[in-house]
Amino acid sequence: MLFRLPFKLTILLVALVAASVIWQRTTFMLMALTRIDPLPETYALVEEEQYAEAANYLGFFMPYDYVGDNLEAQALYQSIEDQRSDWRYQLNKLGEGLFKGSSDETIGQVASVTSDFFVIGDLRDLAYQGLNLAQGEEVDEFLVALATLSVVATSAQVASTFGAVTSGGAATPAVAGTTIAKSSLIALKAAKRVGKLPSWLKTSVMTAARQVRQTGNMGQLRNMLGDINILAKTRGGLNMLANTQNATELRRVARFADTFGSQSATLYRVGGKVAVDISQRTATLGKETILLAATFGKTGLRVLDKVGALKFTKFASRSTKMAYKGDLLALIAKLLLSLPVWLLYGVIAFAAWLWAPRWLMSALRRLWLRPQAE
Repeated sequence: MLFRLPFKLTILLVALVAASVIWQRTTFMLMALTRIDPLPETYALVEEEQYAEAANYLGFFMPYDYVGDNLEAQALYQSIEDQRSDWRYQLNKLGEGLFKGSSDETIGQVASVTSDFFVIGDLRDLAYQGLNLAQGEEVDEFLVALATLSVVATSAQVASTFGAVTSGGAATPAVAGTTIAKSSLIALKAAKRVGKLPSWLKTSVMTAARQVRQTGNMGQLRNMLGDINILAKTRGGLNMLANTQNATELRRVARFADTFGSQSATLYRVGGKVAVDISQRTATLGKETILLAATFGKTGLRVLDKVGALKFTKFASRSTKMAYKGDLLALIAKLLLSLPVWLLYGVIAFAAWLWAPRWLMSALRRLWLRPQAE
């Protein structure tokens, strides 16, 4: 009897906590959020000499005080920028673009695109594949298809440019369209080189090449070239392209990249398809709020989608002032959320049974036994 009341009070308290976790689950999800520390990932990228990726990743978090005011983060970011501005590094990246056809730095990308933008590169690819065929070696059918489409796009570009000149600029939209087509095909070639070309898109290119030979029309591929071009202009765009499954997903990812621009690579790295999904609600949630939620990781984006921009922003502003107390609350909230729902309901049921008056339990027992006796 001495310990019965403390025991009952303890069970009641635990049951109240369990009920709170069930009925205030969203609040606990907010409390459980912790911000991403970008330094470990950045150091790993620097170790792999991926300086452009490291600068882009750390730069995503620098506008937020918890990283921007960190002296270690400031020093690391500056050292990365110093490395990227070194002339030997730039020369090496230029060589990557010229000789490997791909690069993660602007100077290398410009060199790669320049070498591919003119028809010479396409004729070279066709000649190489023709030589392989003559020698009985394996022919890259995709590269042949891409070169064929690219030659057609280049011819259209020349014709459109001539038309724009002779028409006093009236044909300028046609020039822009053919330039987009050419840029998109170059991006597909780059995606093939680095293993980022999805199989469904490869099939579409092969089909389009056959249609061009027969009708001179690229078919459905032409409708996708604008989306591919957006990804081609976006850092990390080929990574996003690689994860698409069809033209609908390509359109969604392109819209995502167009909305977030240079920030889309890290946002996608942090949130994946969750980030793409929530970006479709940018007009409602706000671009800055989505970026803020991403500093809490994929879970932060999910919580934002659930609670809305106003509630999430209020929580985020409070969390920056809570420091270590906030970390402790986040840990407790995570532990409570990890408990199975059936266990929480079980605790509530046990507390109800423990605190129910004896006369009520006797009455319920009689009601239960009466039908069985009859």
